[in-house]
Amino acid sequence: MINILDGIIYWMIVLLPFGMAISNGLMNSFMGALIGFFLIKKVLKKECVFVKTSINIPLLALFLITCFSIINSAFIKDSVRGGILRLLQYIFVIFAIIDGVKDKKHVFKIVISIAFCLLLISIDSIWQVFIGKDFIRGNLPIINIGLVRATASFSDANVLGIYLSAITPLFFGLTLYYFKAWKRILFCFLSLLGLVGLALTYSRPTLLAAYIVLLFLAIAKKSKVLIIILLLFIIIAPFILPKSVKQWAKEMEYNPIRFMCNDDRIAIFRNAMQMIKASPVIGHGANTFNKNYINYKEKPEYRNIVTSNTIYAHNNFLHMAGEIGIVGLGLFIWLLFELFIACSGIYHRFKDSFLKTFSLSLIACLIAFLVNGLTESSLYYSRVALIFWYFIGLSLALNKLNEEK
Repeated sequence: MINILDGIIYWMIVLLPFGMAISNGLMNSFMGALIGFFLIKKVLKKECVFVKTSINIPLLALFLITCFSIINSAFIKDSVRGGILRLLQYIFVIFAIIDGVKDKKHVFKIVISIAFCLLLISIDSIWQVFIGKDFIRGNLPIINIGLVRATASFSDANVLGIYLSAITPLFFGLTLYYFKAWKRILFCFLSLLGLVGLALTYSRPTLLAAYIVLLFLAIAKKSKVLIIILLLFIIIAPFILPKSVKQWAKEMEYNPIRFMCNDDRIAIFRNAMQMIKASPVIGHGANTFNKNYINYKEKPEYRNIVTSNTIYAHNNFLHMAGEIGIVGLGLFIWLLFELFIACSGIYHRFKDSFLKTFSLSLIACLIAFLVNGLTESSLYYSRVALIFWYFIGLSLALNKLNEEK
């Protein structure tokens, strides 16, 4: 029985990224199976569900403050289902992956699964832009300032950008610093395909995230050539932008904040600050930001923008502070600090070239997700939030392989 459960968990970890690429339903099915069989296995073996990691204490504290925030919630049901239980699911995913990742071969299968997702979604994006409909779910592209923006199987171009920018850095790292000969050519093709998919979203934070992780990888590996190429790109980028983007920059008075965020996002940020000021310590309750938002809109709003009455903060940190307060945000930042310290230690201890590069590439994936979260509430979009917690579990699972080695 234990062997059967191990086998199911093994393949759920491999297939979970594919579920995220296709639909919420498939993703939730794989996630439910992973969590369910993991808990059954732990009960049968009479083992503790939570192994010791460097993030256990901040993660527990974050969960407790999320539960405690329900005191201020005007929407108890939403806070329990979409806030507390959802975070608990993500915590179980982390520890199921830490426990379930077996060896280097298992890691390579996960890489192949994510590579297939990247290939599928990027080709779907290209197909959607040129044919007019994506072939997975039949979604139409969206058009902004005259640009046809790909969404693929996702609901929005920005959400697609979050997903692609979170997984593509994995192939940047492996292509640049591990694979050789024909494998490098293959993974270089995948990386370029991922960049095309990213470009077709025309999502500025997504493209910024891709640039920052490439710079991070170049600095981490002391790659002078790549650093020079990236710096040169900054110089020539203004000359190769589409005409409509140049016009947009002009309308934004070449203000980098307005250009990156849009006036409507800036208005949302200002309104979010009003929400945080009203309940700074423990917030207004998990999973209630969009329902409370209407009560904290400035009158008039920034530059006379009229934002929706129910909306996300379009910033992970403001969104989190609005729901679980500055205390909750501080605990999340503590979690990130402990996570990156642990990941750095795992990376530097590895002797195996593949696992060492894979570890560094996962750090880049997490950085890309967080950069995107500066202008998107990516941790609160159910379709893509899981990829962040998935990569946390995968990054920490490598410590076990390091110790076994």
